[in-house]
Parts: sequence; C-alpha cells; structure tokens
Amino acid sequence: MAKKLKNEKALLREALDRIMADAEKRGIVEFEATDSHDLKIEYAYRLLIHDKEIAPLPQGQDTLPKIRHRLAMWVTHKLPDDHELLS
Repeated sequence: MAKKLKNEKALLREALDRIMADAEKRGIVEFEATDSHDLKIEYAYRLLIHDKEIAPLPQGQDTLPKIRHRLAMWVTHKLPDDHELLS
C-alpha cells in the first residue's frame, strides 16, 4: 500500500463530507442514520469512479483500506495548498 498520509483519517472524513454533500445536492443518494460508515466509503468511491474523478483500483485490490487511502488522496487535490489538513 502507498505511504500513509499524516492526517489520513481527517482527510477521509473531509472527502466523505464533500462527496456526500454533492451526492445529496444532486439528489442521487439519501443515507439513513443506520447506514454503516464502510457503506458510505464504498458508495463515495464508486461515485467518484462513475464521475471519472478517480481511476478504479485494479480488480482484486479494491479493499477497504486502499479505498480509504484513495479517497484521502483525492481530497488532497481538492483542498487549497494552505489547508490545515495538508500540513
């Protein structure tokens, strides 16, 4: 696996917030309070692939830790250079 990011958990949270807000605004998803965190992560990953924001992981390598890392890496490119999570 690629090198772990310093603030990977916080970056993942930021990525999920951005992706889910966009998906709900577009009216394509509505999550319930009982939906698992892992389900949201997988949905966000598949939505980014569908929107051609990221390339999919190779078949058989799409494990949850790698998906989490991919989402965290995606959001690092969306944040301004001086954002606190990038320091």
